[in-house]
Parts: sequence; structure tokens; C-alpha cells
Amino acid sequence: MDTTVNILPKLKERYRYSLILLRQLVFTDFKLRYKGSVLGYVWSLLKPLVLFAVLYVVFIHFLRFGAGIPHFAVSLLLGVVLWNYFVEVTSQGLSAIVSKGDLMRKLSFPRYVIVVAGSFSALINLSISLLVVGLFIILNGVSLTWSALWIIPLIAQMFILGLAFAFLLSALYVKFKDISYIWELVLQAGFYATPIIYPLTMVVAISPVAAQLLMLNPIAQIIQDARASVIWADTPTITSIFNNPYMHIVPITFTILLAVLAGLYFRKRSPKFAEEI
Repeated sequence: MDTTVNILPKLKERYRYSLILLRQLVFTDFKLRYKGSVLGYVWSLLKPLVLFAVLYVVFIHFLRFGAGIPHFAVSLLLGVVLWNYFVEVTSQGLSAIVSKGDLMRKLSFPRYVIVVAGSFSALINLSISLLVVGLFIILNGVSLTWSALWIIPLIAQMFILGLAFAFLLSALYVKFKDISYIWELVLQAGFYATPIIYPLTMVVAISPVAAQLLMLNPIAQIIQDARASVIWADTPTITSIFNNPYMHIVPITFTILLAVLAGLYFRKRSPKFAEEI
């Protein structure tokens, strides 16, 4: 008991400077992002809404995707918002270290703070976007239950996944600038390989095996689980697709392993960042 009491103040003192710097970077980044714009923070609401409107008109109104699925429009919006968060975290994380090169050469501080700050800044945007999703949920008459609280651990999983990719990409981008073009292609392919604009039931009808492969993707697992917990309980999830509740272990294990490996790689490369930028 005494040992635990002694350790906590030491940990607090050790990371006090990092926490102060992290808080300052998060708020500075969020303020500068919309500085000088007429609409300001409203853009954080408009971006997902505009994309949702385009997808709604094309894929739901004209192509009739999701016909017969309750509240599919809201499911589409939720999927778009969660995907945009992942894109924002990884895209900002990729250039985070390089963009702060001057700061790193002037000051000595833990390099990981820069990447983590970008992730928390994106999390603020996600929180604002989820308020819009919540408004649409109410307007569409979705019956909320206590299962909606599962959205919290799912967002935590998405945060860890996005942060893991951000650590890995930021460390690679310092030395390999081609990573930005490769990641852009990966995101384009990933958007269509994830059941966001189309219901997973369409894939199941064509090829159950293909649906199973898609659901091994942690982002697909998170989005489908979020839809099932918040919007429609019968939304296909990795559990129902495989008919095995333990299949959740696969994407979660991937997320944890990636976070550990990316963290170790970032830690190994971080002492050379200031020299290589």
C-alpha cells in the first residue's frame, strides 16, 4: 500500500511537464485550425454533414442502398463520422513530427506528445460531430437503450487504433516521404472496403466469406458494433457474421499489437528525429 502511495506522486511529477505541453498543444491546434475563417468551429460540423448529404443523395436516394434497413441514413452518418475521425488522426499524425521540426530543434521534450496532441485534437472534433449524430438520432425516432453506452469503449478502441497508426506513420514519414502517397491510397481503398456507404448485408448476400474478411478489419468491427449498440440492434457485427462471440478477439488483438509495436518503433526512432527532419 505504501509503495503504491509513493509511486503515484513520482509518476505525476515525471509526466507533469508532458501533460502541460500536451494540453497546450491540443488547445493551440484546435484554435489555429479555424483561425481567420468566417464560420470558425462550424466547419467541424459542416464537413461531415456535406459528405453525408452527398452520400445520402447518391447511394440511398438514387441507388437505394440500405432499403429495408431501419434508420440506415443515421447509420450512414455515424459510419462517416467515425471514418473521418480515423482519417483525421492518421493523416495529421503522419506529418506531426515533420511539421514540428523547428520546435524540436529548439526545445527538449518527449516527442510522443506531438502525436498524442493531434489525436486528442481530432477527438474533440469527433465529439462535436457525434452531437450532430445524436440530433439526427432524435429526429429519426431511434429508440435509445442502455446498450448505446457501448459507444464509449468502441471510441476508445478507435482512439487507440488511430493513435497506433499515427505513431507508426509519423516515424516512417521522417525518413520515407513516399509514405504520405501510399497512405492516401490506403485510405481511399479502405473507405470502400469498409461497410460505410453500403450495408454489410449486401456483401453477405453475394459472398459470406468476403463479409467475414471485411469484418476482420478493426474499423469495420468498430463501426458495425457502434451501429448495433446505438441505432439498430440487428445490425450485422463480427459476432453474427462468424456466429462466434470470441471473434471480437481478433480485431482487438490486432489493435493492441499494433499499438505496442508502433510505440516501440516510434520510441526507437525518436532520438534521431531532429537530425533527420
